[in-house]
Amino acid sequence: MPSPWGWFAVTACGGAGNNFEEPVALQEMDTSNGVLLPFYDPDSSIVYLCGKGDSSIRYFEITDEPPFVHYLNTFSSKEPQRGMGFMPKRGLEVSKCEIARFYKLHERKCEPIVMTVPRKSDLFQDDLYPDTPGPEPALEADEWLSGQDAEPVLISLRDGYVPPKHRELRVTKRNILDVRPPSGPRRSQSASDASLSQHTLETLLEEIKALREQVQAQEQRITALENMLCELVDGTD
Repeated sequence: MPSPWGWFAVTACGGAGNNFEEPVALQEMDTSNGVLLPFYDPDSSIVYLCGKGDSSIRYFEITDEPPFVHYLNTFSSKEPQRGMGFMPKRGLEVSKCEIARFYKLHERKCEPIVMTVPRKSDLFQDDLYPDTPGPEPALEADEWLSGQDAEPVLISLRDGYVPPKHRELRVTKRNILDVRPPSGPRRSQSASDASLSQHTLETLLEEIKALREQVQAQEQRITALENMLCELVDGTD
């Protein structure tokens, strides 16, 4: 049942000396009167407290010894949550050491919030993932209504572990001296290439000959003009 967000109480259960009337521990949260949304993970003995209208998730460790409730940390975000969902343990990414996943309800979207435990090893973490309740029910509805009780059917999360693929890093230095032209036989000059080269050569020779004749003609004209200029100068003297 949702409780006021201002106080969080841990109630003892089981055993002759324990009862549900008095809490064994009280933890003051804040002065807000929002609805408290608790989520408890029995595998890690961690309780997550989310407040409707709040923007934080506080989590505590529950132990059998006083003071029973140990504050761990607080996850804070900018936007307040309208509601919160909790993924069952069997739906987590065990290869990423994910221990909890929440679904924060906004006005127009649902935001996943993932909590992980950093580990350097790529092996399956047995301490983080003990056998957990699976999807199979321990009792049918009629059996439970008749008063029977049974422990949950546990499953192992080891099968859900996917080891990461190690990428081998290779560094190769390219030597510029190794870049050489192919040592195969050189391509022989074909008949078409030879005829094309011969035609180009003849054309160039004809152009050179025409330019030479043009230069000679210009030199003769220049010489004639110089002679005419000399005659005009001599006549004026």
